[in-house]
This record gives sequence, C-alpha cells and structure tokens, in this order.
Amino acid sequence: MTSPLILVVEDEALVRVHAVTVLEGAGFSTLEAANAEEAIALLEARSDIRIVFTDIQLGEGMDGLALARAIRERWPPVELLLASGRMRVEPDRMPNRGLFLSKPYQPTQLVQCVRSLVG
Repeated sequence: MTSPLILVVEDEALVRVHAVTVLEGAGFSTLEAANAEEAIALLEARSDIRIVFTDIQLGEGMDGLALARAIRERWPPVELLLASGRMRVEPDRMPNRGLFLSKPYQPTQLVQCVRSLVG
C-alpha cells in the first residue's frame, strides 16, 4: 500500500519544511503550498491528495479555515488537519472531520494526528 499524499499549507517556509521533513520521515508522501491559492491549484491538478495539513493564519488572501471549508465543499473525501499557535478554533467553526493541532507541536503529535486521519 502506498502512503497517503499530504498537502502541507504553511506560509512560513521554515515551519513548512519542518512539517514536510517530519511527515516524510514517518513514511508519508508530501506536497507543499505557501498559501491557500497554491493549495487549491494543487487540489485541482491532482486527485491523489488524501490529507491537507494547513496553518490557520496564512498571511495574504484566504486563511486556513476558509481553505478548509472550501476543501470540504469541493473535495469532501480529503481529510483536514488545521494548526495554529495564535488561536484555538471552537468545535462549531471546524469543518466536519477536521482535527486541530496547537502550535508549537511535537513531531510525534503531528504524525499521530495524520495517522488517526488515515485510520
């Protein structure tokens, strides 16, 4: 079985590279996007993305919550993992089946969350 493809959406390059390194080290395949617009373009171009791991604060443009809602509407099977160090998301604002990860997170926490999403 091939590992599920994870799209990491994070505007801070060092944080994005760290998440990708952790996930790839745990055996997952990854793609990267620096913002919501790049993420949507990748989702439109590829049908093999299983999980989107996004920061909630993404700088300019659409934030991670809006991105997650758009993904849930357009690509319902894609699993969602949202992270933030500045805010907590109330459960009623989270998309269906979305998980929240508080920053800073331990690499093991990230891997556990992703594994729980893929069953």
